Amino acid sequence: MRPESNFSFQDTIVAPISAAGVGAVALLRVSGQQAFEICNQLFKSKKLADVPSHTVHFGILRDMAGKPLDEVLITVFKAPNSFTGENVAEIACHGSPFIVQEILRNLVAAGARMAQAGEFTRRAFLNGKFDLAQAEAVADLIAAETEAARDAALSQMRGGFSKEIQTLREKLIHFASLIELELDFGEEDVEFADRQDLRDLIYELRGLITPLLTSFSYGNVLKNGVPTVIAGRPNAGKSTLLNALLKEEKAIVSEIAGTTRDFIEDELVMEGIVFRFIDTAGLREGTTDRIEAIGIERTKAKMQQAGLILYMFDLQDIRDVEDYISHREYVQSFGVPFLMVGNKADVYLPDELKAYFDSVAEEVVLISAKKQLHLEDLKNHILRKLNIGEVRAGNTVVTNARHHEALVQTDASLLAVLDGLDRRVTGDFLAMDIRHALHALGSITGQISHEDLLDNIFSKFCIGK
Repeated sequence: MRPESNFSFQDTIVAPISAAGVGAVALLRVSGQQAFEICNQLFKSKKLADVPSHTVHFGILRDMAGKPLDEVLITVFKAPNSFTGENVAEIACHGSPFIVQEILRNLVAAGARMAQAGEFTRRAFLNGKFDLAQAEAVADLIAAETEAARDAALSQMRGGFSKEIQTLREKLIHFASLIELELDFGEEDVEFADRQDLRDLIYELRGLITPLLTSFSYGNVLKNGVPTVIAGRPNAGKSTLLNALLKEEKAIVSEIAGTTRDFIEDELVMEGIVFRFIDTAGLREGTTDRIEAIGIERTKAKMQQAGLILYMFDLQDIRDVEDYISHREYVQSFGVPFLMVGNKADVYLPDELKAYFDSVAEEVVLISAKKQLHLEDLKNHILRKLNIGEVRAGNTVVTNARHHEALVQTDASLLAVLDGLDRRVTGDFLAMDIRHALHALGSITGQISHEDLLDNIFSKFCIGK
């Protein structure tokens, strides 16, 4: 979000901070040095600059000609004790879109300007209210769809992740300063930084970074959910399974092959994770129906893009172990995590197949979608397949791809320091790799940042954030 040339972060800005549309109440935020003076041009009940911070005041807003606009409540937050760190007035008015637009129009006429996307949060970052990682967590918190996603975003917004990053940086900065000092006395061949202590520190730091890197696979699904494709041959029971999982008749179930020709999908929350289950067209070769053929190609494309594939097969259609293995090898070729799901387990199963499935219990789940047998077992297998639950409660979880990449770069730089120690390189080379690690860590919290990075992050925010 790079402001246009006539925009300044010294301007007083305004925007709605409640959801768009008709509602009982809407909330508008005015932030900036002149926030109270601008509001007082419309609100004559109290002189807002003179009232205590964190107080609420009732009165009538009037337009620039003195005509009443609405009865409102205005909450006053005085700098630096506000979200943005500036003077802030939050106006609670009635939720009519017309009233909201009229109030905005008159506030702009009084001297404010409309906020750009992410500008409130960007000002909070620039004014030191929180760091860049916490600022990004604001957007994650607003978008959170589950309790687990909310908890992760709230922990990051309150500084849990930032404290761990700051601890890493402080430990590394100490040694960086000692090595930099050595460079000033290069001609005297002295060592201020004990190399074994540095090696021990690198091992310690990597021990802290590794769990953060490992947590990203969990954090990613926590934040974005898991697209889960239900695939298999026609009449394997895919639509029946979707209906059973969702506990509603979402998909049409028919004995006629090829009934499902396009995607049918819905969401289910399990262990705080959003799973988007996608029922697809049955996979078979040689169909003469052009529409069904298009559906099959789309199914294959969805399987390649999935986070997890549930490959269903009818236990009565599997002739022997080799036939089952050919199914398994087919779905394995997509290179996506998958579970083999044998349907109609309530009917007779040949001894040879039963013995084989018992021996590979973690590879195949036997259910009856129609009679809803062993569905809880299937859900448990799904959670185990994605390693959900491996991150213990209270641990920091990395949910942001930018943070994960920075941690990968940090770890690579730390490995380079270890390699340099093994090869007994000079302090200037060690210092260079340590600086790279510090730079990567600093980019997470914004201690090391540049305008393009800030533009990229805050431009993704909505107006009012």
